[in-house]
Amino acid sequence: MKHPTLRFGAALGAAALLAACGQPSSSTQATRPPDRDLVVAIRAAGEQDDSVVQVVPLRDPAVQSLLDAAHADEQAGRYADAAAKTDQALKLSPEAPDLLQYRAELAVRLQDYADAERLAQRSFELGPKLGALCARNWQTLAELREAARDEAGAAAAKRARAGCRVDGPVRM
Repeated sequence: MKHPTLRFGAALGAAALLAACGQPSSSTQATRPPDRDLVVAIRAAGEQDDSVVQVVPLRDPAVQSLLDAAHADEQAGRYADAAAKTDQALKLSPEAPDLLQYRAELAVRLQDYADAERLAQRSFELGPKLGALCARNWQTLAELREAARDEAGAAAAKRARAGCRVDGPVRM
C-alpha cells in the first residue's frame, strides 16, 4: 500500500475493525494492570514515526498556556491536575486532535482506560491520519487492547499504526 488514499482506507477499515472488537464496558472489566509505562510506549510510537508528513497545529495562546501548565503538572506526577487543565484547554479548542490525544494519555496515567480509548479514537477521527499523532492514536489503542487481553484488537491497531507512516519521494 504505497498510495496515501489506500493507507487512509486501510486505517479506516482497521478503525472499524477495532471498534467492533469489543464493548467498552467489557474492556474495562477485563483490563489488567500494565507491567510497564504505557504512556512511554505510546509516545515512543510517535517519536519513532519518521513520516515525511507531520502536522503541527497553530495554537491559541490561552490553550498553549493551559497545555504548558498541564505538562508541568504531569512532570510533577499531578496527573489529575494535568487532566483538569487539559480539559479546560479542550473547552477552548474541543476538536484539537493533539489535545485529545494528550488527554487520552493522561487518562491512561489515571487508569481510566475506557475514556483513554474514546479520546484516542476521537483524536484519530479528527486528526491528520498520518504521521506521529496518528501513530500515537493507534499505539494508545493497541496498548489498551493488550491490557484488556484483546489480542486481535491489539494486532489490528498495530497494523493500522503502520499505515500512519508516509514514505518520502524516491530521489535519484
